[in-house]
Amino acid sequence: MNSALYTRRRLVNYFNLGMSMFAMLFGLFWLGWILYTLLQNGFSAVNLAVFTQTTPAPGSAGGLANAIIGSLAMALIGTLIGTPIGILAGTYLAEFGQRGWLAPTTRFINDILLSAPSIVIGLFVYTLYVKQVKHYSGWAGSLALALIVIPVVLRTTENMLRLVPNSMREAAAALGAPRWKMIVSVTLRASRAGILTGILLAVARISGETAPLLFTAFNNQFWSVNMNEPIANLPYVIFQFAMSPYEDWKQLAWAGALIITLSVLGLNVLARVLLKQEKTH
Repeated sequence: MNSALYTRRRLVNYFNLGMSMFAMLFGLFWLGWILYTLLQNGFSAVNLAVFTQTTPAPGSAGGLANAIIGSLAMALIGTLIGTPIGILAGTYLAEFGQRGWLAPTTRFINDILLSAPSIVIGLFVYTLYVKQVKHYSGWAGSLALALIVIPVVLRTTENMLRLVPNSMREAAAALGAPRWKMIVSVTLRASRAGILTGILLAVARISGETAPLLFTAFNNQFWSVNMNEPIANLPYVIFQFAMSPYEDWKQLAWAGALIITLSVLGLNVLARVLLKQEKTH
C-alpha cells in the first residue's frame, strides 16, 4: 500500500515537473522568436545615422536622434519626479505604516496604480494638465511616466526595507540614534541595492510606454529639446513608422524597436544582478 502510494506521488511529481518545464520552454520559445525577429530585421537597420539624424520625411534618409533624445529626457525627468515620492512613501509604509488608516489606503491606491493600464494614466494627465494648458508637451509626458514610476519604486522600497532585520533598528536605537537617523543611516543604506533595483525596473517599464505619450507628449518630427512643446519620443515614432506604407520608415521602426528592447533587457539584467548581490549580503 505504501509502495503504491509512493509510486503514485512520484508519477504526479514527474507530471507536474514536466508540465512546468514545458510551460517555461513554451514561454522562452516565443521570447526567443521575438528577439530573433528583432535582430533579424532591426540589426541591419541600425547605423550611425540612426543616432545622429532626425526622423525623415517619406522617401528621404534620416535617423531617430530626436526621438531617442526626447525619450531619454522624459524618462529621466519622470524618474527624477517619481523616485523620491516612491522612496519616501515606501519608507513611511515600512517604518511607520503599522497603525492607522493611511497605510492600508496608500497600499490599496498603489496596487490600483500598479495594475492600471498605462493608457488610463495618459488620459488622466491629458485631462489634468494638457487640456488646461491647451497643448501637448514633454512635461506632460514626463508627468505621465512619473505616475508609472511611483508605484513600482514604492512597492520595491517597502519590500526591501521590510527585509532589514529589526535587530539593526534596535541596535541603532540602543546607541541613542533618533528614528530619522536610524532610517537614513541604517535601514535605507542596508537596502540601497534593492531600492536601486526597483528604480531600474521602473525605468525599464517606462522606456517602452507608448499609450501615455499619445495623449501627453504626442510627437515632433523635428529636433527639439523644449519640454514645453510636443517632443519626439521613440515609442510613438515606432508606432507611427511601423503603421506607415513607406519601407524606409518601417526599417527605422525595426531599428527603434531593437534599441528599446536591448535597453530594457540590459536594465533588467542589471537589476537582477543588483538584487542578487543584495540577497547575498
